[in-house]
Amino acid sequence: MLPDRFLRQILDNLTTAVILLDARLCVSYMNPAAEMLLAVSGQRVQQQPISELFTDSVSAQDSMQNAVDNAHPFTKREAQLLLSNGSSLMVDYSVTPIMASERNWVLMELQPRDRLLRITKEEAQLSKQEVTKVLVRGLAHEIKNPLGGIRGAAQLLARELPEDNLKDYTDVIIEEADRLRNLVDRMLGPYRPPNLRPINIHEITERVCSLIEAETQGILRLRRDYDPSIPELMADREQLIQAVLNIVRNAMQAIAGYSGLEAGRITLRTRTLRQFTIGQTRHRLVCKLQVIDNGPGIPTEIVDSIFYPMVSGRADGTGLGLSITQNIISQHHGLIECDSEPGHTVFTLFLPLEQHPGDQTHEPS
Repeated sequence: MLPDRFLRQILDNLTTAVILLDARLCVSYMNPAAEMLLAVSGQRVQQQPISELFTDSVSAQDSMQNAVDNAHPFTKREAQLLLSNGSSLMVDYSVTPIMASERNWVLMELQPRDRLLRITKEEAQLSKQEVTKVLVRGLAHEIKNPLGGIRGAAQLLARELPEDNLKDYTDVIIEEADRLRNLVDRMLGPYRPPNLRPINIHEITERVCSLIEAETQGILRLRRDYDPSIPELMADREQLIQAVLNIVRNAMQAIAGYSGLEAGRITLRTRTLRQFTIGQTRHRLVCKLQVIDNGPGIPTEIVDSIFYPMVSGRADGTGLGLSITQNIISQHHGLIECDSEPGHTVFTLFLPLEQHPGDQTHEPS
């Protein structure tokens, strides 16, 4: 027979949300997965009715009471729960009556549908990112090889020209070849692997804020909403500053062309998430950084492809900033998401707070 402490440890480490209710449908136990899912503290809601955690339909409440009275288990699919904090959550849940210690109990198991949909979306995004990376690298190789030949031929031709004023034409060829090469290099992103060092995420955000405040001369409102308890993460300081700066600068430029910087507002928000899955890896602790702006939003026709190279919502945009940002976040084993509507655009970065097994700290050369 396994000891109760070990059984409790198993429940505490499950990724499935589990709630134990007594015969009055009051909370006796919640595991950490349930606390995270319902955004409540298990100790705080101890002995409170389940209706204090969330509300479902009247029929669901009747079914739960029937489960206690008649030992009748049931399962409900795609239930829309209204949580105590006002947010809503779609879940599948099962209710199982249990008799133990001569008392009636109800075991609830909740599976979030929203999270499954998000994981599916993330996997599709990561797959598209890999395909794009292979495509861009192949395209870059095919472009840079002939560019090198064109540039070399132009240099040789310049040496053979009889008059110096004719070299203006070869100079144009060389300059345009260099411009295309630089463009391709930017599409490929950072040349080197990240130089990982322990760093506080707020050192990154404050550096970005200081750069944006200097560019806008303090006209644009920058709001900080930080969680000061976030531990340090292993990251490349310069690359991460570049990634966040690309997002904030895009927001600044969108606001400037929409309502003017005086009416603009950008919020940088940091939080931690526990037991968060990125791709196929579940991380115990993840830093969540959000950049929120009140600009015009991203056009619906490009919102699903904004992380592709050369895709931009501005006529004068290069379409490389977000592609580079995604590449940097990917090198840090993280994830970037976007949710946009007019007046409210949110870019969310997820960065693991524990070192990835394949990571090594790179000494500067």
